[in-house]
Amino acid sequence: MKRILTYGTFDLLHYGHIRLLKRAKALGDYLIVALSTDEFNEIKGKKAYHNYETRKQMLEAIRYVDLVIPEQNWEQKISDVKKYEVDIVVMGSDWAGSDKFDYLQDYCEVVYLDRTEGVSTTKIKNDLKLQEPKNGINQIPTPKNENKNS
Repeated sequence: MKRILTYGTFDLLHYGHIRLLKRAKALGDYLIVALSTDEFNEIKGKKAYHNYETRKQMLEAIRYVDLVIPEQNWEQKISDVKKYEVDIVVMGSDWAGSDKFDYLQDYCEVVYLDRTEGVSTTKIKNDLKLQEPKNGINQIPTPKNENKNS
């Protein structure tokens, strides 16, 4: 059985996340997701909208994910690889060349997958900031081709 491991916050779950998980699972038989805890996100300077338990439940509902474990610190990766007998660690290509994952090549294969172009949690958060509320109510733009008289 080939075991795959990936790490992340997976906060505002989107198509890019699903695509990454699907491609990671396609590399083996069993996909483990190490999900950043709220406390670890705080150390990393990240603010998640959903708490750890909610993010974990969302990941567990995805058919490509076999197991979700907590990611509590940067240093746990070698012990995760050993404990779960991981064959491949998969990360997004923006981590390629990073000292956060390359050293794992001494313990298993490390694969960097291209991110899905045009979508990211940061982009979603920034796009939502552009939609300023009016009178306390979020205004959703009407599509240009929609007939207002219907």
